[in-house]
Amino acid sequence: MFSMGGHPGGLTGGPTSMQANASAGLPAADLPGDLRDRVAHVVEREPEHQIPPVHWSPVGWDREPFSLLRFLRPYRGRLIAAIGLVLIETVALQLGPILTQIGIDRGVRNGDRGVLVTVAVIYVAAVAVAALLGLARVMFTGRLGERLNENLRVRVFSHMQRQGLAWYTEEKAGVLLTRMTSDIEALSVLFQEGIVNLLVQLFTLVVITVALFVYDPLLALITLVVALPPTLVASLWFRNVSSVGYLRVRDRIADLLSHLQESLAGVRVIAAHNRRDQNLTEHRAVVGRHRDAQIATSRANSTYAPGTELIGIATQAILLAVGGAMVANGRITIGEMTAYLLFLTSFFAPIQTLVQLYNSYQQGGAAIVKLRGLLATEPAIGEAADAVVLPPIEGAITLEAVQFGYQPDHPVLHDVNLSIRPGETVAFVGETGSGKSTIARLLTRFHDPDHGRVLIDGHDLRTVTIASLRQQLGVVPQEPFLFAGRVRDNVAFARPDATDEELRAALTAVGIDDVIDRLGGLDAPVHERGASLSAGERQLLALARAFVARPRVLILDEATSNLDLQSESRIEAALDIVLDGRTAIIIAHRLATARRADRIAVVEHGRIVELGSHQELVELNGRYADMFATWVRHGGAA
Repeated sequence: MFSMGGHPGGLTGGPTSMQANASAGLPAADLPGDLRDRVAHVVEREPEHQIPPVHWSPVGWDREPFSLLRFLRPYRGRLIAAIGLVLIETVALQLGPILTQIGIDRGVRNGDRGVLVTVAVIYVAAVAVAALLGLARVMFTGRLGERLNENLRVRVFSHMQRQGLAWYTEEKAGVLLTRMTSDIEALSVLFQEGIVNLLVQLFTLVVITVALFVYDPLLALITLVVALPPTLVASLWFRNVSSVGYLRVRDRIADLLSHLQESLAGVRVIAAHNRRDQNLTEHRAVVGRHRDAQIATSRANSTYAPGTELIGIATQAILLAVGGAMVANGRITIGEMTAYLLFLTSFFAPIQTLVQLYNSYQQGGAAIVKLRGLLATEPAIGEAADAVVLPPIEGAITLEAVQFGYQPDHPVLHDVNLSIRPGETVAFVGETGSGKSTIARLLTRFHDPDHGRVLIDGHDLRTVTIASLRQQLGVVPQEPFLFAGRVRDNVAFARPDATDEELRAALTAVGIDDVIDRLGGLDAPVHERGASLSAGERQLLALARAFVARPRVLILDEATSNLDLQSESRIEAALDIVLDGRTAIIIAHRLATARRADRIAVVEHGRIVELGSHQELVELNGRYADMFATWVRHGGAA
């Protein structure tokens, strides 16, 4: 519970508070003895959670439209068992009016205490049985509900993992968080508190309706004629109003979380530009739209619930008058009339509960619509059904007449042809937006070309499995992403089975071992996004990660563009080691990085306009020569 991976030092694997205080010369701090004992007791009793094996596939996803019935179908056996418990519980609970009628007619009116005692004992036993059945049902459905919740979260998360980068660009992070959190929670509430409770109330309604007709068909018909038509009309109105309202609420929740996530991610920019007041105003507007959507649904609910309650009270008043006359005429006994009124009270209680459950159903239904849309999203980068495993590669890369655009009508690359030899380093240079990074994304198959082919060792990337391709590729982006955890977790990210010796060798190879030792070694904590490290240190850790992965092809996407000269020199030295014997694609803004490559490709307006070594391109006196001359004039050569 309090450690990860068997390493001491808490969640991050770093030093404990006592160790940190001691190393800083501060007084020792510890938990009080009694609290420490209680914590230890909780830890001892905590069950060990076994992480199940996960078999993920980019193509192994359910393409049928998501619905509640299809989602529950694999669990129909357990659902039938739950329904059985509900049925027995309902019958046990409805014995009360019958026993009351027997007690009045045969016990009170006849003065038979034995009947009263027997009825009382049976009544208590029925209540006890119903309580035990209710406890068993809640435990059973609770466990099943959590299992369904877990499976749905894994399914949604897995489907998100299958999506291409373009999908994440178009979707807001807050909206995706809503799908994973509040939408699934609404669906979980619908199952655990809605569906099973719905079955309880429906069974109760059926049992009571049968009992009403058994006691007196005339009173039962009056009940149905007076109560059902206005209740149905009100329910149809509420269904139409609330279905639209709850969909609007789910959209407003997504907007709220999206704005919150964006504000947290950009808090430094907001503070630097003194935009806190404006940001608060914008957030207040988002919260206000969410409030208005909630108020609209609450207004509909506040009209519907009292309306149905009024219908129930009016029906009881009418039946009390009619039933009283029937008792006076001797058609029914006072005990039967009492039992009938008790059943009538129980008849409207399920209707009131169903009204409340309808809110949960509408919220869950809106969540199902949103999740259905998400799960129906076709991944932009699919894997062919007959895709083969890419064998170990040498690193020969070929682009044949490649054309690509993020939007079909606006191509970014035009008829790109290029061959890269195994072990060769090729740098791509050019203006921002010329298409350099797009070429790198095609090589990693983050996108597929609209026309033409991308091949590695003669294999079209669209004919091999994605996993076997990316296992042999290494990517170091311009902004390396570090996960919250430990240095060990980040460096071994692509190879979790790497030994400590391999990890230390990678850190030494890229020249960051001294920094990591000062931080605390492999178990040193890394904050979210590596905020506690400098840009150069984050980039060196990303290079160490690539070094450990042992890729045959390494792609550096402007990996040195945001670094100072000292950090850049350390990165350059590390690259000499990391790139040794590997095919390398370097997307470069700085010519200091590009000139070290075997060949340089100048990209302009989506085309490779020049290709050759640094010296060849300088002598060509073309576009690259102009770039190099400008760089030299600004002191680049120094």
